[in-house]
Parts: sequence; structure tokens; C-alpha cells
Amino acid sequence: TRQLQLLHFCLLLGISLAALLGNGLIISAVACGHHLHTPMFFFLLNLALADLGSIFTTVPKAMHNSLWDTSNISYSGCAAQVFLLYFFLGSEFSLLTIMCYDRYVSICKPLHYGTLLGSRACAHMAAAAWASAFLNALMHT
Repeated sequence: TRQLQLLHFCLLLGISLAALLGNGLIISAVACGHHLHTPMFFFLLNLALADLGSIFTTVPKAMHNSLWDTSNISYSGCAAQVFLLYFFLGSEFSLLTIMCYDRYVSICKPLHYGTLLGSRACAHMAAAAWASAFLNALMHT
């Protein structure tokens, strides 16, 4: 019914706005706070960007479908959505794995933390996460 479609639209809108607010706060806090320029927060910033990308890949089309009572999608639109979803979710998985390694090094090898996870190494790991997710998404679409 129309009421359920509007409820679905409003729920999706509320969830996406909450995600935008939460991830936007993380991004702005890490970008503006100089004391947050550590490897953990660098990877958290990348994770927030990947999370925003994955949410805004699927939710707008779902909101459109709910509001206008359609379920059609073009082939190119579907391919783009699949590519972007694979890209952002793949980068999230890779970044979470890297964050696990970051926590492992900080707990188990605290004296080597600065040498193992310097800014250059963190940038290389994040770039590898995004690049591998891009290649994975490219192969699947």
C-alpha cells in the first residue's frame, strides 16, 4: 500500500541521514583534529568514506523505487551499482583487516609500532586496500 511505501521511504531517508551525520562527524573530526592524525584514525577515516560510499550506492535507488512504486533498473545502472557496491564493500573488508593488523601491532609489538606503522606504510596499506577493491570490482562486473 501507499502508506507502507512512504514509511519505507522515510525509514530509508532517516537511516541514510543518520549514516551521513555519523560518518561526516568522523571525517570532519579526524580531518580537523591534529591530535587524531594517528594510524588508527587514518584508517577510521578511510572506513567512514567507504561506508558512505556503500550506503549512497544502494539507498538512493531504493528510496526512488519506494517513492515512485517502481522496481525497474537499466542494465548500465545495475552494472554501475554492482561495481560500486563491490568496490566500497571490498575496500571496507580490506580496511577492517588492516585495522586488525594495526591493533595487533599496537598491543603485541608496542615498541615497533612507530616503525611498522609509519605514515608512509599506512598510506601504502590504504592505497592497496582501495586498489585491490577496485580491481576486484572490475573483475566482477
